[in-house]
Amino acid sequence: MKDREILRELICRYAEAANAPRNREAMEVGRNVNDLKSSRPAVLLGEIPWHELNENGELTLQCQDPYWHPLEEMLRRTLFQNRYFPGDMMIAPYLWVDKKIHSTGIGVEIQEEIRVTDQKNGIVSHKYQNLIQREEDLEKLHPPVISYDEAGTMEDFYRLADLAADLLPVKIRGAATGYGLGCTNWDTISQLMDIDTMLLRMLDEPELMHALVQKLTDLFLSEMRQYEEMNLLDGDALYIHETPALSQDLASEPMDRQHVKLKNVWGRGLAQILSTVSPAMHQEFDIAYMKKAMEPFGLVYYGCCEPLDRKIKILEEIPHLRKISISPWADVNVAAEVIGNRYVASVKPNPAFVAGPNPDFDVIRKDLENSIRACRKNNTPFELVLKDISTVSYRPDTLVKWEQLAMSLAKNMD
Repeated sequence: MKDREILRELICRYAEAANAPRNREAMEVGRNVNDLKSSRPAVLLGEIPWHELNENGELTLQCQDPYWHPLEEMLRRTLFQNRYFPGDMMIAPYLWVDKKIHSTGIGVEIQEEIRVTDQKNGIVSHKYQNLIQREEDLEKLHPPVISYDEAGTMEDFYRLADLAADLLPVKIRGAATGYGLGCTNWDTISQLMDIDTMLLRMLDEPELMHALVQKLTDLFLSEMRQYEEMNLLDGDALYIHETPALSQDLASEPMDRQHVKLKNVWGRGLAQILSTVSPAMHQEFDIAYMKKAMEPFGLVYYGCCEPLDRKIKILEEIPHLRKISISPWADVNVAAEVIGNRYVASVKPNPAFVAGPNPDFDVIRKDLENSIRACRKNNTPFELVLKDISTVSYRPDTLVKWEQLAMSLAKNMD
């Protein structure tokens, strides 16, 4: 009974936050940005080093039954961020059970070594073994087979509904609700072979690399067709990889919420490992395939950590493109000038600026002001997304100060 009391108290606080004016305003801000309307930028913080933030015990799990730990953790983290550094975070006005979706994988088991610097931190270094030596090795790869455990999902649903349905709606949530349905060919390739080999083969064995990218694209589309045919998609996503997903344009597509289609959700593409290749090579080895991979989706968000400021022109070939990542290694001035008001610039301030024990907030302010000024000058819809925050040197106040500064500039800077 104690677990039930703990969770219901947290759910009541969560419901209050979800129904607060701040939350409705945040959703409107994110929607306006995605719909290319002239408005203030959305400010988000994601991929947070939670293991460094529990100074006062607010994040400590108290439920005895480990079954409830994921729910309790989500509630405590949401309430914590909403209290101390919310920015324009959006809180779903419901609780959810994710559909239990299983995949057989693509036929190979990644072989890697890792290095750890902080045992409490999930961010580690990876070194991968080369699993693709010749074109015959591509036969190891096969389409993943997707299955849905409906009975297990419904069991979880009824259990959560019994706990909370009188406090907040409870729904079953499908795929495409967080990271997005991503065609991540080059993230996969960077795990199938070491990076030096991969880059050299693009020069020395282009036929092999094209065959590999084509194979992975076909596997991705097969997986997506299974998601659609098995009714595993979700049309209510608030986020796509730490950025707002709400869009009136996306909602305008005819949608049967009992049978959500790929045209009703975001697709995602990226090729982080191609950061150092030329636009021509990037287009040849990724965009040419991304055009096919993203065709079924309603809207598309492209990019992650790779600098794309000088590659905007090739991205324009991607169908349904709406949002482009402008990473800390990109020049936001160059990117905004090319983007104009045609796409959303998802601007990523540098997380290195908040990593140390004594952050220089003059540098942080100048970095934010430069991004805001560049986008305002070019009438570019944009968002400021501080993510990949692997550490704040166990100083939670750093995130509080960053959020306050970013929100002030977003609301008040001309």
